[in-house]
Amino acid sequence: MRALRTTLVVLSALLLGAHFLRAGQIVLAGASVLAPLLLAVRRPWAPVVLRVLLLLAAAEWGRTAVVLIRRRAAGGESWTRLAIVLGAVVVLTAGAALAVRGRPADVALPPPA
Repeated sequence: MRALRTTLVVLSALLLGAHFLRAGQIVLAGASVLAPLLLAVRRPWAPVVLRVLLLLAAAEWGRTAVVLIRRRAAGGESWTRLAIVLGAVVVLTAGAALAVRGRPADVALPPPA
């Protein structure tokens, strides 16, 4: 179960990093890709910060979906597939935020062997 939670967090971070990189926002892309490292921090604040970042990421995906759907609808293009894909990304990212538990040990990366 811990591996699934970690995978959700890492996948969400990589998708957000790609989103920011495509927009030319290198600093935000780098911060997004590095955010899952908070899973290795064994402090009480780390999961809270990561959860907040993932919820903000879900909000960014929602905002992006609205902007792109409006743009496509205004141009008379099909927007249904776009809405489904970005809706799935919003759900994935929000699910990753919900998967982050309050105690660092619940989601933390396994110790090195």
